[in-house]
Amino acid sequence: MPVYACSDSEEARMTISINEYRTKTMNYKECYNEIVNLLNKSNVKEAGLDARLLLEFVCGTDRSTLYAHPEREVSSAEEEKLWPLVKRRCQREPLQYITGEQEFMGLSFKTGKDTLIPRQDTECLVEEAMKELHDGMEILDVCCGTGCILLSLLHYSNDCVGMGVDLSEESVSLARENAARLGIEAEFKVSDMFDNVTGKYDLIVSNPPYIPNEVIPTLEPEVAVYEPFRALAGGEDGLDFYRILARESKNFLKRGGWFLAEIGYDQKEAVTAIFEKEGYSFVEVTKDLAGLDRVVKACCIKEKG
Repeated sequence: MPVYACSDSEEARMTISINEYRTKTMNYKECYNEIVNLLNKSNVKEAGLDARLLLEFVCGTDRSTLYAHPEREVSSAEEEKLWPLVKRRCQREPLQYITGEQEFMGLSFKTGKDTLIPRQDTECLVEEAMKELHDGMEILDVCCGTGCILLSLLHYSNDCVGMGVDLSEESVSLARENAARLGIEAEFKVSDMFDNVTGKYDLIVSNPPYIPNEVIPTLEPEVAVYEPFRALAGGEDGLDFYRILARESKNFLKRGGWFLAEIGYDQKEAVTAIFEKEGYSFVEVTKDLAGLDRVVKACCIKEKG
């Protein structure tokens, strides 16, 4: 995995700066300020937030420490662990890959470089799915990644059962680990979309790859360089996976079952047309908290098979 492009001189300056900090004895607030400075120089958005989270991760502190105990000394052992992580963030590696975790729907999920990082935008998909979710339902999550969508739905419902599938063995393994950590019973298995799926479901959810291939290199380095291309790339127009989902999901939905998926902010008309062409009813799109089109929902009135 290549790092965010830095010139040799920039890399040298970064190494000198970080080595310089390692020789100093600093308190918590001083460390925080130095990290913010380095992250700002590397054009990291929300440098203050990331600096605080890195300190909390290394020192085992919480958000109140910065304000209540700014004089707390950062030990040499903590600094030895801290500065290499700061350097990784300066190279634009996502914080969630550095710490190995991300909060989603109030739950903590382990992350890995083979899976897409759970995002707050995707919580909109879970919230919309919960409106159609009732006790005892069967749920299928296609392109499950970390398992955050399915596991959140199971956590906030009663007596539901679920299965998640993903093409990546690493993603399936991580999803199983997250289920075990959260104490949630769910099945995860490797499958190229619906190839290894059997049975019928009340609810099918998905956060498929939906970014047009040529757009990916233009995105922030955290995404374009570090997140797995296969979890982002939706084909030439970004719609490849929606065509598969619309064609195949109705074969696995019970009568009256619902399909929900995350979509790109500019894909409402195209995705809606795809599902309407495949015979789904009540096709609608919901906006996220930022007012952007985010979730498509469609109902399967006629059960197939």
